[in-house]
Amino acid sequence: MIVKHFKLSHPEKDRLIRIKAKTGVQNWNVLCRWALCWSLAEPSVPGGVDPLSDSNVEMDWSTFAGEYSEIYEAIIRQRCINDGLGDDEKTLAKYFRLHLNRGINHYSTRDVLENCSDLLKSALPKEEA
Repeated sequence: MIVKHFKLSHPEKDRLIRIKAKTGVQNWNVLCRWALCWSLAEPSVPGGVDPLSDSNVEMDWSTFAGEYSEIYEAIIRQRCINDGLGDDEKTLAKYFRLHLNRGINHYSTRDVLENCSDLLKSALPKEEA
């Protein structure tokens, strides 16, 4: 398990509320999974500082990842190794949050999502979208 639990920042919470309204997806964890996967598919390493954990949206790893927790952990671990960051616990936790934050920011950007169909299209390879 990469983290036992995590809290989103207020800006992340506000962005997820907008994404929920546009897509109709009601569960925070489902949207967070989409956001994480979108970021992991991007070739660049997410930068910036660790997002704050100052909202009241808190999730356990098991809630976030569900039955696929081992798969999510393996993907994040491999991504960190591929990016030359290593795979110690602190690095995995840091880049999990940075990828999640980047994905939430992406999906909340104006003109990226108008509805749930746009969310599904974002999972297609870029040449098919």
